[in-house]
Amino acid sequence: METSEKLKDIVREKYAEIADQSKDENLSGCCGSACGCATIDEAIMAEDYTQLKGYVADADLGLGCGLPTEFAQIREGDVVVDLGSGAGNDAFVARSVTGATGKVIGIDFTEKMIARARANAEKLGYHNVEFRFGDIENMPVSENVADVVVSNCVLNLVPDKARAFAETHRILKPGGHFSVSDIVLKGELPEGLRISAEMYAGCVSGAVAKDTYLGMIGAAGFTSIKIQKERKITIPDEILSVYLNTRELEKYKSGELGVYSITVYGEKPVAEKQNQPCCQLGCCSH
Repeated sequence: METSEKLKDIVREKYAEIADQSKDENLSGCCGSACGCATIDEAIMAEDYTQLKGYVADADLGLGCGLPTEFAQIREGDVVVDLGSGAGNDAFVARSVTGATGKVIGIDFTEKMIARARANAEKLGYHNVEFRFGDIENMPVSENVADVVVSNCVLNLVPDKARAFAETHRILKPGGHFSVSDIVLKGELPEGLRISAEMYAGCVSGAVAKDTYLGMIGAAGFTSIKIQKERKITIPDEILSVYLNTRELEKYKSGELGVYSITVYGEKPVAEKQNQPCCQLGCCSH
């Protein structure tokens, strides 16, 4: 597998291409190595947003592998941060819940996605939705800002996932929570998939084991961790055969390996109150 910076460049380049296309153009791509990650991600993993409140067709590029905003327990007035915000799809759905008194901040490291999302927000007149250019491993957000963090099939594209969860913990307010959809594995990827840069950008080869993923969340300091939704992803043979030989393909299909979309919830604990001497100002009352 490539270095972290090289992987980021691959993802950035692929998603810059996607930013210039419509959802229909993305979904109509062929299968196989010529189409790369876009076919894997959009045509196979995505779920239908069209029935959700706040849905904006121009912001839906068919990306993602779940519906994290549906599970995120967002409330009116909340500050929501969307990691890997793309053209604004999840951010605008979140905004429909936070309302005019809340705020939504989208973060993306693809300049063309940021430009498209900002254009969509301006067209809609959403002045409380902001899109910031930045890396999820070093988020351009101050600590203790967000009530809720959401993300849709993006953290698996981050080389240092532990760092991404640590940053998520940092920007959440004490008592805040996240709901993210992502790709995880049961079993070990065959080498042909594991070393493929295109399958990395397609959210497969960068995925880690489910237990490892959940362990990173716990190590970052989150509690009340639970899986809100899980479904198996079926990758067609015509895509797998590009990366796997006959023996590897048979082993893959035997059920020893599973590629899953999960939506995970976790909370940042409320900081414990510091014990104060009894007679500090405001401490004692009679």
